[in-house]
Amino acid sequence: MYYKFLLFDLDHTLLDFARGEEQALNQFLEVMGVEDKETFKAYYKPMNQAMWKELEQGKISKVDLINTRFARAFAHFGREVDGREMALLYQDYISQQGQTFDGAVDLLQQLLELGYDLYGATNGVTYIQENRLAHSPIQSFFKEIFISEQMGTKKPEALFYEKIAERIPGFTKEQALMIGDSLTADVQGGNNAGIDTVWYNPISLENQTNAQPTYEVKNYQELLALLKGKK
Repeated sequence: MYYKFLLFDLDHTLLDFARGEEQALNQFLEVMGVEDKETFKAYYKPMNQAMWKELEQGKISKVDLINTRFARAFAHFGREVDGREMALLYQDYISQQGQTFDGAVDLLQQLLELGYDLYGATNGVTYIQENRLAHSPIQSFFKEIFISEQMGTKKPEALFYEKIAERIPGFTKEQALMIGDSLTADVQGGNNAGIDTVWYNPISLENQTNAQPTYEVKNYQELLALLKGKK
């Protein structure tokens, strides 16, 4: 049985999170009066990524992540701030960033023309992800966007996919395919749920995890060729 339901990760797969984060942080740090923005970002970005990995692993909660990451970052530079207040301020800037990778629109358009049903499946904050999509050119391609905060569960938990299955008419695992850049969230999530996966790996990383992708592609052209062959 070939695939029908394509579950797309958003950040780092279709949405250019790095470019959006850079723009949002610059605006945020300007308002906060941070003079050496590059030094702050060099500390904050890997710290933030590590916290999201801890969330995937169940070591911290989403609330802890959102409300403490900026307090921790500013504390590193000897400045005390209200983490919740900073979260709300930064949210205003990051939620306006809808940059996509070159070719994302064309990819989704061609997949629709091939007859696939497209869905978003993302870990993130509902307000931020919904607004970023609203500022992007890709929102209209999706039948529905599933956001971890709304779902009350997250990738890579099997429950995340079980809840998705309940909300898609006619959904079967055999006809579903999870597509994303993260081995620990997207691919492991598909493994946990019994759903085939595509590891989108544009910078040719080595798989040093236990996650086992069904397919691996390094660009949208390879992904499109793969999916053309599955119709």
